[in-house]
Amino acid sequence: MKKITPPVVLCFSGLDPTGGAGIQADIESIANHGAHAAPIITATTVQDTQNVISFQPIDASIILKQARAILKDMKISAIKIGMLGSGETAEAIYTLFRQHRDIPIILDPILVAGGGTSLIRKNLIDAINTLIIPSTYIVTPNIPEALQLTNTKTAPEAAAKILNKLGAEHVLLTGTHANNSDVIHKLYKQFEIQKFFKYKRLKHEYHGSGCTLAASLAALIAHKMEPVNACQNALDYTYKTLQHANALGHGQLIPNRNL
Repeated sequence: MKKITPPVVLCFSGLDPTGGAGIQADIESIANHGAHAAPIITATTVQDTQNVISFQPIDASIILKQARAILKDMKISAIKIGMLGSGETAEAIYTLFRQHRDIPIILDPILVAGGGTSLIRKNLIDAINTLIIPSTYIVTPNIPEALQLTNTKTAPEAAAKILNKLGAEHVLLTGTHANNSDVIHKLYKQFEIQKFFKYKRLKHEYHGSGCTLAASLAALIAHKMEPVNACQNALDYTYKTLQHANALGHGQLIPNRNL
């Protein structure tokens, strides 16, 4: 029997010592979808299941050297970007894009921890908008992230369309933060909604759901699944991990990605 080589996803994410979010969420989710994660840590954090207490970005030159070594050695089928932490990190990663424009980028624009702590330093939002989003294949903001990135006050749909205008080919606007009885996610392309994805609202709060979604999506895109089906499959998987989440700490539940 011919051995099938899994596609490789290059991941840029923070290190969460709870294992609920960040690079561990990426590795587990990507492996579950039959792909291989090549992980690069962008920041170390002090956090628990309730909030981020502090964080320290990794030196951008180290991140760049690690990524260049991997890109030279391995065939990368997708890139997943999570927590960046600083504008310098975004600028370093951007220098890679100019030499590897054929690799699809999945961006989870993490700006604030679930407990409310800001994860932004040194002109990060400007760097994301001007350097990262124009090269992004799919960006997966929740509603507060979309509003913050675009400096939009109350119109999530308008914010999603601005992200399209900035250069993101697809915007998967997640609806967990809306006040609907059900959770409705919306996929935008070229300023229009391509599809709605509707799920029953779960009663708990979760630590790492956005990381799980974006990493799953990156793995499916690495398998060359088209975007609408990739979003559906990634959302279905993420929802299942939340249904089976574990209360391992005193705060948010941790998704069970070993399904």
